Amino acid sequence: MTDPQYDTHLAASSNPALDRRAQLATLIPEAFSEGKLDLAALKRALGEHVVIEGGERYALTWAGKSDAYKVLQTPSTATLRPERDKSVNFDQAQHVFIEGENLEVLKVLQKAYFGKVKLIYIDPPYNTGSDSFIYPDRFQESKEDYLRRINDLADDGTLMREGFFRKNSKESGHYHSNWLSMMLPRLYIARNLLREDGVIFVSCDDNEVHNLRCLMNEVFGEENFLGVIVWKGATDNNPTQIAVEHEYFVCYARQKSSTEPVWKDSSSAAKLLILAEYQRYKDQLGNDPDSIQADLRRFIKANEESLQPITHYNRVDKRGVYTGSRKVHNPKPGGYLYDVPHKDTGKTCVRPANGYRYPQDRMQELIDADRILYGDDETQIIQIKEYLDDYEGKLSSVVHLDSRTGANDLAAVFEQRQIFTNPKPVDLLANIFDFVLKGDDIVVDFFAGSCTTFEVVIDLNSKDGKDRKAVCVQLPEPTDEGSEGRKAGFEIISDIGRERFRRVIERVQARGDLANPAPEGLGFRSFLLTPSNFKQWRGDGIDTPEQLAEQIQLFAKSEKEGAAVEDMLYELLLRFGQELATPIDTVEVAGGKVFAIHERKMLFVLESFTEAMIVPLVAMKPREIVAIDGVFNDSDMLKTNLDLQCRDAGIRFTCL
Repeated sequence: MTDPQYDTHLAASSNPALDRRAQLATLIPEAFSEGKLDLAALKRALGEHVVIEGGERYALTWAGKSDAYKVLQTPSTATLRPERDKSVNFDQAQHVFIEGENLEVLKVLQKAYFGKVKLIYIDPPYNTGSDSFIYPDRFQESKEDYLRRINDLADDGTLMREGFFRKNSKESGHYHSNWLSMMLPRLYIARNLLREDGVIFVSCDDNEVHNLRCLMNEVFGEENFLGVIVWKGATDNNPTQIAVEHEYFVCYARQKSSTEPVWKDSSSAAKLLILAEYQRYKDQLGNDPDSIQADLRRFIKANEESLQPITHYNRVDKRGVYTGSRKVHNPKPGGYLYDVPHKDTGKTCVRPANGYRYPQDRMQELIDADRILYGDDETQIIQIKEYLDDYEGKLSSVVHLDSRTGANDLAAVFEQRQIFTNPKPVDLLANIFDFVLKGDDIVVDFFAGSCTTFEVVIDLNSKDGKDRKAVCVQLPEPTDEGSEGRKAGFEIISDIGRERFRRVIERVQARGDLANPAPEGLGFRSFLLTPSNFKQWRGDGIDTPEQLAEQIQLFAKSEKEGAAVEDMLYELLLRFGQELATPIDTVEVAGGKVFAIHERKMLFVLESFTEAMIVPLVAMKPREIVAIDGVFNDSDMLKTNLDLQCRDAGIRFTCL
């Protein structure tokens, strides 16, 4: 019998303290430092603001960190207003574009998208010293001043576009601290959005990669670090001591144990490109392997960077494109020992150091099938032919792709106008997304810029007919004066992103080569971050019974005067945990109208209500009915009657 004290699995499963510790580490990874519980960090994460006192321990700290946590934990009263006139195919669309300050947007989305997102990709400011971004900075303003500033409202109720952004100069004295304070709350909420098997990729360069790693260790847990991709995208022709020609993609999992152990891609862009060229040469030259091979090698050499990492697939026989692989070699001592004669000399080929991986009868099958590749003579070890058709790509830690292709991608969408600086290349993100996203997975990008993320998702869907969904968020950041974007009429970057959505959709529709012949969700829903459509209780400034009575009177109706029905509907969808792309049906009921989701399992009554509507509503057998108080026209009897009928039928009734 196994001794329990030596069986670590049994010990862990039978010790409630260890189980709870593991659950806490999963829920709040920032509460642990080098495997030890940090009580101050735990209290801070739970909203109990404390100052970390003495005691030496490994930790990342900076000026303003406590304020960054306060900003994170301050709830948002904002909502998202639908903009049909800026959308495409709004009612059927599954993709979402949101204009607004991204931290507030993330807070608004948190309930609806909690634990639903497979991939988050963001390209935040690199903190070069010339970036402008929003950050809480306790040395310049209080938390209240910061929140008041980012929630300044224009006359139409939208968040102001001026005053959002401040340049984070290297001479500010809190250069790194400001950037970390900006990133922490956003990463924290991003983690909440991820599925258990979800992952996040963050672009950065040498300015903050060291701090980003430490910050993400705190937010996601060091044990959930997956790796760093180094992207060589430039050639520095004016180097100093070291020519900087790369950037990074830092990757963490929501829960590493839940992610796929291996990411494979059987249809990488490089593979498809080589196979397409092979087929073109074959059509031109017939089945002439030598001539095809010569042309294919010239093509690969001319496109070496974009065809990484499979440029070694440069040989051709009558079956197809292949390379030589050492997979007949045993990886460690103890392989099979036998003789393999050279096909031309008849002499025994040199054996691999550890012997062969396959037994002799299997080796003979490979020889008979012409799957063995011989050297010029018997002094070279044999290899196995590995055909490109069978290649399954890996997500390599090093990627070679000219960064200028990003500008070319965007220029192709905007008729050769360079309206945005340094967009990420489509192929670069596609290389990542294709490994991670499957089926109808959701990808979120809350530093969307020109929205390369959306184009990548649309292109992937058009190739395989899948239904991946994109949610892109972009701040209303002004374009630079005199820039090509401003000259083209784009006052803010979010306008560029929204226009890219529209043009990419038009391009795919015009091309007409979708694997899905009827893409009903091809379009996007545009939303704008705005104040709530409902009145917010204010307890401050109430000192007398008269003041309290006045405040209560203001809430006789919960909705604000003039609030649009559709605006209220989408705010309630978010409040009740429903995604923005949820299909909505309008149902006529006894002369009135209600909105239904999930095959009428949930109903919203927002326009009007009469006694005649009660019986047909209950007869629909929804799980829940949500109504606003204003539809009852101050009739408590009507509201009570509906409530009682719902209780008798086992329907949850909520009145706001």
